[in-house]
Amino acid sequence: MQVLLVEDDDSIAVPLVEGLARFGIVARHVTTGAGALAAPPVDLVLLDLGLPDIDGVDVCWELNRTRNVPIIMLTARRGEADLVRGLEGGADDYLAKPFSLRELVARIRAVDRRSRADAVARLTGSAQPGSAQPESAQPDIRTAGRLAIDRTTREVSVGGVPVPLAPKEYDLLDMLAARPGAVVLRQRLLEQVWATAEGRGRTLDFHIAALRRKLGDPAWIETRRGVGFRLVPLP
Repeated sequence: MQVLLVEDDDSIAVPLVEGLARFGIVARHVTTGAGALAAPPVDLVLLDLGLPDIDGVDVCWELNRTRNVPIIMLTARRGEADLVRGLEGGADDYLAKPFSLRELVARIRAVDRRSRADAVARLTGSAQPGSAQPESAQPDIRTAGRLAIDRTTREVSVGGVPVPLAPKEYDLLDMLAARPGAVVLRQRLLEQVWATAEGRGRTLDFHIAALRRKLGDPAWIETRRGVGFRLVPLP
């Protein structure tokens, strides 16, 4: 597996490249956002948000716009706004510094598995991994109030206005919309969307926050603290 490490601090990057190699992960290292945007294709990008030339969140948005590559953000920033912007821009996960090498490797492997499953789903035209549909299948549309989810094309609209979503945002919304008004447990959302519930609680919260913003009204998704979330159909 080949990854691109975008990190301007050599004291972090050099041992990280060496450590990843021990797990069979080949890391190409660049120190700037411009270097990341000019780098050859890889299987996954490890992206530091604090870069010397271009804000890491903007690099994330550009990579997501121009390449179909999974991204894990590496950041010392604790501000929710930065992390939400990055996740909205297409990042698949994030790790706050300092982190352990084993945790990073586990995240890389989980994101890679999910990315490969999504790629298979797109190639087969299935709404979800493993659920192939014939080319002649009729559109599978879920509705809840003004919300419409076309599960055949993975397109979402509110009141007829398209709502662009990142892949995991779509997966979360699709799960919530399966039973509007019913609470979906946090653990189930994490296990279904990220393939594990371990260490991703904040990631789920950031994605829910991004979904609320994109849907245009936070009332669409209600939090049941400590339990889960439910979709509230708005007229």
